[in-house]
Amino acid sequence: MRRPLIGLTAYAEHVQYGRNELMAGMLPMTYVRAVHATGGRAVLITPDDPGTDVLESLDGVVFTGGGDIDPSHWGATAHPATEVDKARDAAELMLMRAALEADLPVLGVCRGMQVMAVATGGSLHQHLPDLIGHERHRAAPVTDPLAANASDYGRHDVLVDERSRAHAYFGRSLTVNSFHHQAVADPGEFVPVGWCPEDEVVEIIEHPGRTFALGVQWHPERTPDLRSFAALAEAATRARVMAA
Repeated sequence: MRRPLIGLTAYAEHVQYGRNELMAGMLPMTYVRAVHATGGRAVLITPDDPGTDVLESLDGVVFTGGGDIDPSHWGATAHPATEVDKARDAAELMLMRAALEADLPVLGVCRGMQVMAVATGGSLHQHLPDLIGHERHRAAPVTDPLAANASDYGRHDVLVDERSRAHAYFGRSLTVNSFHHQAVADPGEFVPVGWCPEDEVVEIIEHPGRTFALGVQWHPERTPDLRSFAALAEAATRARVMAA
C-alpha cells in the first residue's frame, strides 16, 4: 500500500545560490521529515500558480508556518509590526476553503492554524504583546545568545478540552514550543479546544463538521512530538481507503 500523499504549503523567496539570485520554492525540511517520519509522502505546494486542482491528487494537506496574514482579510488595518505576503495569503486561503469543502484531512501549523480561522470568516489578534503584555509566545528569554539552550522559540503549557477530538491525540496537557505574534481571536467555523493557561491564548482549534481539520499554534515539526502529524497521516490513509 502506498503512503498517503501529503501536500505542504511552501513560500517563494529570493535566495542567493552561488553567484545567482533565484526565486525559490522554500520550506524547512523539518516539515518534510515530520511527514515522512509519520508514514506520509511529502510534496510541496508553491504559491506561484494558485489553484485548487492539486487537491485532487492529495490525501491530506499541511498548511505550514510563516509570516503574518494580511488583516485586510478580516477588515482590519495593519499593525506596525505586521508583515504580509499577499500572494501566499491569496493562494492558501483559496486552498484552505477548497480543502475544507472537499473534507480533505487538513493540519494547520502556526500560521496554518490562523489561515484556518481567517478562511472561514474569523479574525486574528495582530500583535500579542499589546494584548497580553509579554513576548513569551515568540522567544524564550536568554541572557547569553551563545548558550546551549538559546532559542528563538518560547515554551509553555497547553491545556486541552477533555471533550475534544484533540484530547485523543494529546491528552489533557502538553508542553509546546512557540514562535508567533499573531493569534486567533475569532476562530470562524472552527472551535477552540486548547489554550495556554497563563493567558488563554488559543493554541488548538478543530472543525466540528469535518472528518479531520486540526490547527495547532506551535511548531511540532521542530520537536520529537509528532502526534499531530501522525493523526493527519492516519486520517489521510483512512480517507484514501474509503475513497478507493
